[in-house]
Amino acid sequence: MAKRLAFVMKDLYGGGAEKSLLYTADELRKRGNQVKFYIMRDFIEHRIPDGLEVINLGIHSQFTRALNNVLIEKWQARQLEKAFATFNPDIVFSCSADKITRHVRHPNLYFMIRSDMSSTPMSEEERRKSYAKAHKFYDGRQVLAVSKGVRDNLLNKVGVTPSVCKAIYTPYDPQPFRDMAAEPVDDLPAGEFILSLGSLEQRKRHDRLLRAYKESGVQTPIVILGKGQPEDVTRVKGLISSLGLEERVRMMDYRTNPYPYIAAAKFLVSASDAEGLPRALIESLLLGTPLVSTDCPSGPKEILSHELQDFLVPLDDDAAMADAIKRMDEQPVVIDERYITPFLASTVLPQYEAL
Repeated sequence: MAKRLAFVMKDLYGGGAEKSLLYTADELRKRGNQVKFYIMRDFIEHRIPDGLEVINLGIHSQFTRALNNVLIEKWQARQLEKAFATFNPDIVFSCSADKITRHVRHPNLYFMIRSDMSSTPMSEEERRKSYAKAHKFYDGRQVLAVSKGVRDNLLNKVGVTPSVCKAIYTPYDPQPFRDMAAEPVDDLPAGEFILSLGSLEQRKRHDRLLRAYKESGVQTPIVILGKGQPEDVTRVKGLISSLGLEERVRMMDYRTNPYPYIAAAKFLVSASDAEGLPRALIESLLLGTPLVSTDCPSGPKEILSHELQDFLVPLDDDAAMADAIKRMDEQPVVIDERYITPFLASTVLPQYEAL
């Protein structure tokens, strides 16, 4: 039976969480559900799927940020409720907007947790405040975690006590990604290359990646595709220079369509300290591109299955990362249907509709 589904997010900044939620909403729409995607300000860096209705409520601004108090949050929540009144959603999904949606009155509201806050580097005082906020937002509420690792850490490490806490993966239909991968681009690297995909923030640990890459002795060049703050760009460029890798490492800015680069890569490598369920790794598998990744909390272990388990390396082990890069460069793993079945829309979407 078709349902009315509302998704809420602050904006559509060019990040993985935003992209994941857009595609989840669109795949549910394609199955015959009525779907509306609400954002709070007009900031869109992603390609909106054809047919998906995105509604900007215009309730997040410099004014509301400057005031930044509970009364403003409750006013914003009332505006959401007014928008819902004309749609009457059966389920509301909130992602990265929980400070506001926690005030929304709806009988079937789910908070979508996409990262593992227990593994985020912070001081003891920062951790205490972060955990206290999680309890305030999610105790007694309905929570969806993007992976089993995120769910388990939220319950066991953060100690949150939601009324419902389920792990549901982001759903994927491979064909749209394969179609986008076939689109022409004019700056695709010539010849074989290794790909690092994602933001340039510290958590992604480009220092670990570049040290291991140099130690591996691999001559296949590496492309770093992603954006960051100016200081992050300067930091990564400095790492490349200090390691003497200018001739083998190329930095490229964020692309709204990264899939031609993923499909063309020999393999993708991730050296992150922490993830939720990294979509770049799943999308690589959808396009037949094998992976090397750190075994960071909490998603890679659930993605690198079968033969790829041998390319899941411990954190802070540059030698193991270097060895995995070398082995994958010498004999890349062939990706087949087994690797993507848990993430396919046909597997995942019925779990959302059953909520």
